Parts: sequence; C-alpha cells; structure tokens
Amino acid sequence: MATVKEIKNQLAELTDLSDPRWSNFEADQRAGVQVAIKQRRSAIFKEIQEDERLEKMLRYERNLYAQGFEFIAGIDEVGRGPLAGPVVAACVLLPKNCKIRGLNDSKKIPKAKHDKIYQAVLDKALAVGIGVMDNQVIDQVNIYEATKLAMLEALGQLEQVPQHLLIDAMTLDTPIPQTSIIKGDANSLSIAAASIVAKVTRDKMMTDYDTQYPGYAFAKNAGYGTAEHLAGLAEFGVTPIHRKSFEPVKGMLGYSERT
Repeated sequence: MATVKEIKNQLAELTDLSDPRWSNFEADQRAGVQVAIKQRRSAIFKEIQEDERLEKMLRYERNLYAQGFEFIAGIDEVGRGPLAGPVVAACVLLPKNCKIRGLNDSKKIPKAKHDKIYQAVLDKALAVGIGVMDNQVIDQVNIYEATKLAMLEALGQLEQVPQHLLIDAMTLDTPIPQTSIIKGDANSLSIAAASIVAKVTRDKMMTDYDTQYPGYAFAKNAGYGTAEHLAGLAEFGVTPIHRKSFEPVKGMLGYSERT
C-alpha cells in the first residue's frame, strides 16, 4: 500500500476535479489521505477560480486581439493624491494572452506580494516604460496634466511600439489607438501590470526619500497625508519634495496658485 506521502505526490498530479482517479484515492480511509484529498481539491478549486478571474480581466485584450491587434500596452499611474513625491506612470506591453497569477489592481494585492508580482511582470513583459513627474512639475501644470505627461513619458520608453493602448481613466495625446477604461487596473490585466510596476517603483523612491528626509514616515505612507506625515510637517516643515500647490502644504507656505 502506498504511503500517505506517496499519495500526496500522486494527488499533486491531478489538475481536474472530474478526473476518475479521485475515486481510487477516496476509497483509502486513512485520515492523512482524506485530509490530503481535501487540501488538493481546495487547491485545484482556487486555481480554477484564479484562472476565471484572469480570463475576465483579459476581456478587453481579447476583444482587441479579435480585431487584429497583437501588441497591446496597458498604462496606469500612482501618486496623484500624496502631499509629497512624484507621480509615477508605467506602460507595460505583455505577450498575447499572457496571464500572471495574483496580478490585480495594485491596491488589491497584499503588500507582501508586491515585489513577487512586480518581478513576474518584468520577467514576462515584452516591454516596460516608466514615466516620472516630480513635485515641481505637478505644481507648475497641476496633477492631472502631470499625470498625462508621466504616462506619455512611460509610453515613449517602450522599445516595441504598441498597436493599441488600454489606459486607466485617461485619454492621451498620441496617434496610437487607445481605450480609456474606468477602474482599468481592476478590469484589464495590461493596466493591472502597469499599476503594480508604477506602485513598486514609486514606493521604492519614497523609501529612499524617507532616508533623505526623516521624520515624515515616507517609507510607510508614500507621501500621503497620514497623521505621522502631518505631524512631521508641523515639526520639521516643508521639504523640497512636497507639493506646494497641495493643502495643507500650500497654506503653510502662503503659496498662491498659478494664474
């Protein structure tokens, strides 16, 4: 009779819940085998659910594939709301029908998994571009226009020119055909890939700024107006990376809006 460990190894080969071999394993009444069966069934069910989720997030890409587009890039940004630091955009061109398990809107991915999924995107992507607009540009042109500039910069860095763009709730001044998708980072894998690349890139920048400008907890809050950040502003004042057109920074400096 096979050991429980050997049974577990055999169960690991099963990928279909309708596989007829399940009945053979279920006939083994040993508690260890029954637990292993339950665990393997649960794992397969989760894999099926994940595949269905990813398939749903590919619906915009598949629609474009059907129209003859093969090189489709997703564009997204992070950092529109913080009081400090840049706005960062990423443009990611994934291979046709590419699926990356765990890939989602970066806000829905557990922090502990950011680096792993970020690396998976870099490993599979045909091309990746990053665009960064610092706080000075944001103050000069406003955050909306700075976001578009960052996206265009990211697009311009791609080594492979895409045939179509999927963009998170934005329209860009480019001749490349594009589709703007509301909540695109949660509805398109290409945009989700750009979301995690932008997020990890900006978080690393803010961690570096935390070392340069201690006292604001930039590594923890990424420049957003948390209680710690506001306390740092009150105690240490405004740094060179703060957005002078954003309140409460604006009020602290007596900053007047551009006319």
